[in-house]
Amino acid sequence: MDGNGRWAARRGLPRLAGHREGARAVRRTIEAARDHGVGWLTLYAFSSENWRRPHGEVRDLTGLLRHYLRTEIAELAANGVRIRAIGDRERFDPDIRALLVAAERGTIGNTGLNLTIALSYGGRDEILAAARAAAREVAEGRLDPAMLDEAMFEGLLSTAGIPDPDLVIRTSGERRLSNFLLWQSAYAELVFQDVLWPDFGPVQFAEALAEYARRERRFGARPG
Repeated sequence: MDGNGRWAARRGLPRLAGHREGARAVRRTIEAARDHGVGWLTLYAFSSENWRRPHGEVRDLTGLLRHYLRTEIAELAANGVRIRAIGDRERFDPDIRALLVAAERGTIGNTGLNLTIALSYGGRDEILAAARAAAREVAEGRLDPAMLDEAMFEGLLSTAGIPDPDLVIRTSGERRLSNFLLWQSAYAELVFQDVLWPDFGPVQFAEALAEYARRERRFGARPG
C-alpha cells in the first residue's frame, strides 16, 4: 500500500491526512476482498524500513495503528474476519502489542476472510530469522541439514500456515516488491497500478483480479 504521502502533498495536506485516508482505503479493500470471495488477504501496513522515517511521522503512523486496532477490530470480528499479524511486533509500544494479541485471540475462530497485517515487517529479516532458527536446530542436534527442505523452511517463516500469495498488487506506480514476502512471492502474479493508495477501492481491486484472471500460471513449467 503506497502513495499516502504523495496523495497528501498533491492536496497541500500534512502526511498524516494521507495516512488517515489510506486507513479508509484499507476498509474498502477488506470489503472488496470479501465481496469477491477472496479467502486470504495480506496488507503491508508498516515496513521494517518505516522506522527510519522522521520521529513525528512514525509517531503518527503508530498512533493511527493504535486507533485502528481499537475502533475497527470489533466490526471485523463480527463479520467473520480472522486477523493475524506478522513482523517484529516487539518494536511497538506494549499497548499496541497487547491490542494485536487481543485481535488475534478474539478472531481465531472466525472462518471468513483471513486477514494478515504485515507490521514492522521485512522479507529479508524474515528469511534471515528463519535461517538462524534452522542453524540453532542444527547446532543443538535436532535437525540434520540434509533433511532441510522448502516445506520445513517455510514452517520457520512468520507466514507458517498461510498460503503463498497468488497475486501481489502494488499501488502508486512503483514497480518493485520493496522487501514484501520475498520467499512467498516466488510464483505470485504481480500487478502494478498507478493509483495512489488512498484512492484505491473496489474498482481497482476488481481490475487487479481481472488482470490476474487473464494470466497463465505455469510455475516454471513449459507451456503446454
